[in-house]
Amino acid sequence: QVHLVESGGGLVEPGGSLRLSCVLSGRTFNWYVMGWFRRTPEKGRENIASMSRTGDMIDYLDSVKGRFIISTDTVKNMVYLEMNDLKPEDSAVYYCGTNERSFNLWKFDYWGVGTQVTVSS
Repeated sequence: QVHLVESGGGLVEPGGSLRLSCVLSGRTFNWYVMGWFRRTPEKGRENIASMSRTGDMIDYLDSVKGRFIISTDTVKNMVYLEMNDLKPEDSAVYYCGTNERSFNLWKFDYWGVGTQVTVSS
């Protein structure tokens, strides 16, 4: 089985920072892409950040550029999302996903159950 487990969510004040982590375990593979998306009742699904295993392909949602940083660890099969200067509109359930077959940054074959991020004073 393929398992993706997110962690690091929680309650943070506006302007604060939070670091999300996600680990791929179970049936591991040489993944092509790992990334993050979020979901809210208002906006539905938004693709946040994604990058290729080779490191030469990276994309961010425009509203998080300059604030969020995605990184991966190919040895540990992990992906991280460093979130800075958080805003209330960043509140959402955050999911990590991976693609094992192509370099399509936004096509995920697997994803986790998500972790809640709430930005409020």
